[in-house]
Amino acid sequence: MLVTVKSRSGKDVVKGGLELPDEATVDDLKKAIYRHTGKYYPSRQRLTLPIPIGQERPTVLDSGKKLKDLFEKSSGGEVVFKDLGPQIAYSTLFFLEYIGPLVIFPIFYYLPVYSLFSLPQRKIRHPAQTYALWYWTLHYSKRIFETYFVHTFSHATSPISNAYRNCLYYWSFAAGIAYFVNHPLYTPVSEIQMYIGFISGLIWQLSNLYCHIILKNLRSQSKGGYQIPRGFLFNYITCANYTTEVYQWLGFNIATQTVAGYTFVLFAAYIMTNWALPKHRRLKKLFDGKEGRAKYPKRWVIFPPFI
Repeated sequence: MLVTVKSRSGKDVVKGGLELPDEATVDDLKKAIYRHTGKYYPSRQRLTLPIPIGQERPTVLDSGKKLKDLFEKSSGGEVVFKDLGPQIAYSTLFFLEYIGPLVIFPIFYYLPVYSLFSLPQRKIRHPAQTYALWYWTLHYSKRIFETYFVHTFSHATSPISNAYRNCLYYWSFAAGIAYFVNHPLYTPVSEIQMYIGFISGLIWQLSNLYCHIILKNLRSQSKGGYQIPRGFLFNYITCANYTTEVYQWLGFNIATQTVAGYTFVLFAAYIMTNWALPKHRRLKKLFDGKEGRAKYPKRWVIFPPFI
């Protein structure tokens, strides 16, 4: 079959089109485009069908689908090409986000960095500062472990620009929190408050890991479609993974109590709420109880009893 590849402006991406076998898939087409252009590797490509009259959004060519099932004519058809720009694997992106904080916090704990700010040498190291180091290390070690052994990504890659933005977010907050928690003049909270914060935070950390395992199993069973999340906190909260993530940081800040730490929690809560609300709406729309579809149960979105 002959496949014509056009840019969104109507120009030929591959002059004369591409001759492909009748059983060729979308992945075969992307590889062929890469061979002919030498620049646009498969994860950098977004292929769609031309928008027919009356349709608002284009049909995206999903990986694995046969081209003959997408075209009206078995002899071939036209696809619209978009360059997504340089890409980075999600696993690499997450690793870069998390390795920074994992390294930054111990630097402030172990090394005499405060002498650079002409501050007095630390005379005493409070238990809260040591527990904070352990808690912090456990959290980001868990995040890296989940990246490679738990998470299943719906998309293989992300624009490389996200790496700069996300690393700036995680690394700058890590430096700010580490600076104040490990400060030579740091004043710890009461012992009772410290233990309440760290113990509750650890419980939320374990809950967060379990939520991610539930989501991993759900994705492996979904076969590309959406399912209603069930089990554990998902029986009550649509985005329980976000809930536990924010609450485990709340526990950390109850135990350490710094302005930088609470600012990070507020930013995280705001960002995850903006992720959670459309996910909740999408699930309610998909599972509307009509035409034999399941009815999405009444649940909190992310922060009961508020949202």
